[in-house]
Amino acid sequence: MKRFIITFLLIVTLAAGLQAQTGGKFLYVAGTEVLQPDGRPYRIVGTNLGNWLNPEGYMFGLTRTNSAWMIDQMVRQLVGPDAAADFWQAFKDSYITRADIAFIARTGANTIRLPFNYKLFTDEDYMGQTGRKDGFARIDSVVTWCRASGLHLILDMHDCPGGQTGDNIDDGYGYPWLFESERSQQLFCDIWQQIARRYCDEPVILGYELMNEPIAHFFSNKDTLNQLLEPLYKRAVRSIRAVDRNHIILLGGAQWNSNFSMFADWTFDSNLMFTCHRYGGDATADAIRHFIDFRNRTGLPMYMGEIGHNTDQWQADFVEVMRANGIGYTFWPYKKIDGSCMMAIPRPEAWDSIIVRFSEAPRGSFQEWREARPDQREALRLLMQYVANSRYEHCIPQSGYIRSMGLKDK
Repeated sequence: MKRFIITFLLIVTLAAGLQAQTGGKFLYVAGTEVLQPDGRPYRIVGTNLGNWLNPEGYMFGLTRTNSAWMIDQMVRQLVGPDAAADFWQAFKDSYITRADIAFIARTGANTIRLPFNYKLFTDEDYMGQTGRKDGFARIDSVVTWCRASGLHLILDMHDCPGGQTGDNIDDGYGYPWLFESERSQQLFCDIWQQIARRYCDEPVILGYELMNEPIAHFFSNKDTLNQLLEPLYKRAVRSIRAVDRNHIILLGGAQWNSNFSMFADWTFDSNLMFTCHRYGGDATADAIRHFIDFRNRTGLPMYMGEIGHNTDQWQADFVEVMRANGIGYTFWPYKKIDGSCMMAIPRPEAWDSIIVRFSEAPRGSFQEWREARPDQREALRLLMQYVANSRYEHCIPQSGYIRSMGLKDK
């Protein structure tokens, strides 16, 4: 009992110190809890704005064309570079708007995770733009909308310089080059410092998630790569703390945010939390026992950044498990073509026979491009119809999915 009292008093003292340090207006970590400025627990419940600033093929109904650079290449082959740039501009303007954020808030969610590509903060060609990008403008918009709706925002670098995963989700080239490239690591830290400098005084932002799902399981040297994860996290945290002492920093495990065995030090910063992902398996506490045990061992919060793509019953059962074990969650994704999300984008007529068919066709040579390419005007019309269908007012709320998240169908 004496040890418990001492531990409790230590946590209270540290929490009070951190609350004072952050000016009393930011969410902060105290033991295994995320607390509000007034000291009340903050239970993360919400969704991910996937596909908006980090396109993924399956959310367009595509399979082989599954990474952002592949989708962009396909669109350019379909309609040319100028029309492709127009498509991406319209896509970003339409896919997520103030109305989407207000809808998310009405369901009872309190948090949005915003995945983004690092290229939005460089001069690399991305989503129809070169040179000056609109990354900060897009985030600024979401911050404004979240403030108006009473939501908090997690910034998630879903696609890191060099690629952190080695699969399609990092918009890279099939290997986690980030961990073997000094230039990529420096760029990674520099971008995070730029972001932190801009938002250091913004209480709408819950925290910075340094990278998504690092180091896939495919690689024979994954154990060696895993040992490089914690040192890079520490380096990035130092870059952020040079300009921002206010915000929580979120650290994900390797192998799809499931493996935390490489972490040996969780005391190098006073405002850290960990984030895990789970798709499939049993909807039981035993299925995530390793996450719970790691949370208890570190004495820091564990947050389920991605979960979903299952039956409504499975999702509802897992929500109960997470709630019972004090794990906050954001479901993946908010919006995509068809369903298995909060808001379904209606599939345009002839989408499969023209757009999907071209995406699956052999396109390894200029001749194959020419032979596979459909009528360009019709292709552009369908692309812009997809954009129009993706707007909030044209999407279809998925009532069962929303209720399974523990939210209200509004």
